[in-house]
Amino acid sequence: MTLDPLLAQIEPHGEIPPVDRWHPAQRGEMDLTIAADGRWLHEGTAIARPRLVRLLSTILRREADGDYWLVTPAEMQRIRVEDRPFLIVDAELEAGDWWLTTNVGDRVCLDAACRLTLSETPAGETIPEVPIRFGLAARLGRNVYYRLVEQAETREVGGGALELGLTNGGVWQPLGRLEAGERRDGDGP
Repeated sequence: MTLDPLLAQIEPHGEIPPVDRWHPAQRGEMDLTIAADGRWLHEGTAIARPRLVRLLSTILRREADGDYWLVTPAEMQRIRVEDRPFLIVDAELEAGDWWLTTNVGDRVCLDAACRLTLSETPAGETIPEVPIRFGLAARLGRNVYYRLVEQAETREVGGGALELGLTNGGVWQPLGRLEAGERRDGDGP
């Protein structure tokens, strides 16, 4: 399937449409993959137009069963996502709060409703992710991860393990964990 029929149904106003309220009967599969590195691949070829990727990202949602769909009022097209659909590419400290920006332009503030969680990538690495919208999450990019680690503190958690993180929005935001057996001299509070 080409992207043209799907794109014709989207109004490019820059706002996020209410895809959580759309439940069209017409469903299909599209040869579109969001790679773990953030590239969007249509029929094996990277989509080179950032505005097109942003537009498509606004109609993306994840269902409770874990499937990812591009959704319009008329149809839904299942796509493949290798890890998380978005990457956090920037972090800014504004008025004491950390704001994160995705590779498709979404911006979220870390707080009690938008918390970092640690999860495993398909490669087996434990890397923080953050919820964005409609069941979608963004994985912290390496540069952002290290920027936040520079500001982080450690705290002891059960069994002699240490957790690295920061407090933002009144809640602990974890960045990583060292189990007791992984600690070296000098690690810890």
